[in-house]
Amino acid sequence: MKRYKNSIFYLVMIGVFSGLMIWVVLLGKHLEKGRNIIIPASLLSHWAEFLNGISHNIQHPLALLLIQVICIIMVARLFGWFCTKIGQPAVVGEMIAGIVLGPSLLGNYFPEISAALFPPHALGNLQLLSQLGLILFMYLVGMELDLSVLKNKANEAIVISHASIILPFGLGMGLAYFLYASFAPPHVQFFSFSLFLGIAMSITAFPVLARIVQERNLQKTRLGAIVITCAAADDITAWCLLAAVIALVKAGSLVSVLYIIFLAVGYVFIMIRVVRPFLLQIATRYTGNGTVGKPVVALFFVVMILSSCLTEIIGIHALFGAFMAGVIMPDQLNFRAIFSEKVEDVALILLLPLFFVNTGLRTEIGLLNDPYLWQVTLLIICVAVAGKFAGSTLAARFVGQNWKDSLTIGALMNTRGLMELVILNIGYDLGILSPEIFAMMVIMALMTTLMTGPALDMINWIFKSRRSWSSTEV
Repeated sequence: MKRYKNSIFYLVMIGVFSGLMIWVVLLGKHLEKGRNIIIPASLLSHWAEFLNGISHNIQHPLALLLIQVICIIMVARLFGWFCTKIGQPAVVGEMIAGIVLGPSLLGNYFPEISAALFPPHALGNLQLLSQLGLILFMYLVGMELDLSVLKNKANEAIVISHASIILPFGLGMGLAYFLYASFAPPHVQFFSFSLFLGIAMSITAFPVLARIVQERNLQKTRLGAIVITCAAADDITAWCLLAAVIALVKAGSLVSVLYIIFLAVGYVFIMIRVVRPFLLQIATRYTGNGTVGKPVVALFFVVMILSSCLTEIIGIHALFGAFMAGVIMPDQLNFRAIFSEKVEDVALILLLPLFFVNTGLRTEIGLLNDPYLWQVTLLIICVAVAGKFAGSTLAARFVGQNWKDSLTIGALMNTRGLMELVILNIGYDLGILSPEIFAMMVIMALMTTLMTGPALDMINWIFKSRRSWSSTEV
């Protein structure tokens, strides 16, 4: 009997309370009198009601957002996998996936599916979630910067880095002179438009470059150290310039810009001189055995979010705050590596593809429906490549690198990738870039990233062939 005691108790409990609930429902039927409740008369009506309920549930903001996230991750991983198979970084595939899911392809050829998956009223939630992914990503970018490497290779790296900024920056401002009348939004001043186009031309995608260097086993070579340092110095300089331009655009007057820059300098000073030593003590005291406790993780996340919030309030964008929070992270006891493992998968796999699709939803390649517009796009690509590639190559050659290493540095520094998309989206949000120029610049970002791998292969092939020719002549 003891063997069946639990089963008997379970059945009695379920039976008694089920009967009680049925009795309550039957009693409650009497309360429905006079309420004009409509009850479906047939099985078909019941089925239609069920389908209407399912349709309503799918259109709920949370359900729709989850469906969007599932589709985006699957498509992004598929295109990323395909690009890795053909020798391209996975981020290139994710960039392409964003364009595929946007109005340029899905919206153009399957408008019903696009309208159901990305209705205009549901894009706000997707954009906010993608911004959270960007904040986490910029936090990771800041953590990947090794400031000690910057100190060790500063002389050569800063010359190459700043040359790779000033030349494309100047060319970008010159290009803006010819594009302003036709493509700048009506309310945008030429100064703001030209500065933003200059920054967009001069950026280098530090994370993509670092991964290409790692994939090609250059990270432990002298060339790898120089190019990583150049990209790091490039990132810091470009983000400081971007912060100044954003301050100028938002403030509208030079005096307001000076106030914003003053606050930004004070913010950076506090982060480096006050917050960084405090975090270093926390990491030293509470990190052990290769683990980081939950209170420490919570504290560092609070610092990241607070830093992002402060820079957004100051007027230099939340992404700069996240980047700065990553830069001041403690770098001893493998703390950065331990902490980045907690952030990387969520940021890069789950949230960052949402940003690519959000960019793709804004990119309407169909707007470039005239040969002249494609000629302008080609001109933008040529100016971008000439400025970044030539500036980096000539500067590297000037500081003493051989031609092979100089060309390699130029090809790597020409990689724009995700960082370019971040800047373009900021410009689009601020109203500096029109939809047409935004689409052209996204194509430029994609093309300059795509050409990095083939350019490196071509450089290696040319100099390998030269060595074989020289040995043959001897």
